[in-house]
Amino acid sequence: MTADLPANDAVNDPEAARAAMRDVAQEPGVAKPDPILVADGVARRFGGLTAVDVEHVEVQRGIITALIGPNGAGKTTLFNLLTNFDTPDAGTRTFDGNVIDKVPAHKIANHGMVRTFQLTKALSKMSVLDNMMLGATNQRGEKMWRSMVPFSWKQQEAEIELEAEALLDRFNMLHMRDEFAGTLSGGQRKLLEMARALMVKPKMVMLDEPMAGVNPALTQSLLQHVVGLRDEGMTVLFVEHDMDMVQEISDWVIVMAEGAIIAEGPPGAIGSNQAVVDAYLGSHHGEPLDLDADI
Repeated sequence: MTADLPANDAVNDPEAARAAMRDVAQEPGVAKPDPILVADGVARRFGGLTAVDVEHVEVQRGIITALIGPNGAGKTTLFNLLTNFDTPDAGTRTFDGNVIDKVPAHKIANHGMVRTFQLTKALSKMSVLDNMMLGATNQRGEKMWRSMVPFSWKQQEAEIELEAEALLDRFNMLHMRDEFAGTLSGGQRKLLEMARALMVKPKMVMLDEPMAGVNPALTQSLLQHVVGLRDEGMTVLFVEHDMDMVQEISDWVIVMAEGAIIAEGPPGAIGSNQAVVDAYLGSHHGEPLDLDADI
């Protein structure tokens, strides 16, 4: 159920990825030119409640996709299912051409998919730098027998430290490298979590409400970092309630309601979609939805 690739498709070219979306139909479950993440028949039930029932959804490679919907729509549950932090009752998930249904959540990063959380997961009793270094994968010193032979992993650890410092510098946090992560503000923890995710060198970054709890002074900084991920060729999928952010940085929007995908389209068009208007404001509301207004 995947559309044909453009003739001169360029992997890691955000302009080509966005251009390829211009002719994509604005309908739920629509095929994308080059999907990196695909979910088929994914369902999750809690007793008699069906929290997620997604027939088909694709996330285009190399763009920023927003996942939005009213409270209780199933966004976070779907997010957890896509990253294997929860197990669906049915369905299949494919990432970068590989079925990931059986991949444990802690190994998803090895496939090139990383995520952040609405409530940050920084290790408060460790330094900012140590939190960063912890995010690197395939560290030789983590093996039992190699841990007792320092010369086999010391060089790699030094390289990881340099990478961590470079990312902290990029996120304007290098001066905090030796501070305990627990002393950081909510916004600074968001920055740390995003920076740590990049230690994996991911193909796709999934952000769960990246603006939640962030003061206005850091909001624009976070927005620019998210755009920077896309501009470097990464795919971004984020859950967000801040509609100003959705309008400002997303290339495509997927809308959920009552556990299902009800609409898809570019941010400029999604507010006039009748299914979206009904989901947010009720079926008797006749005006287009203003995504810039408080909801």
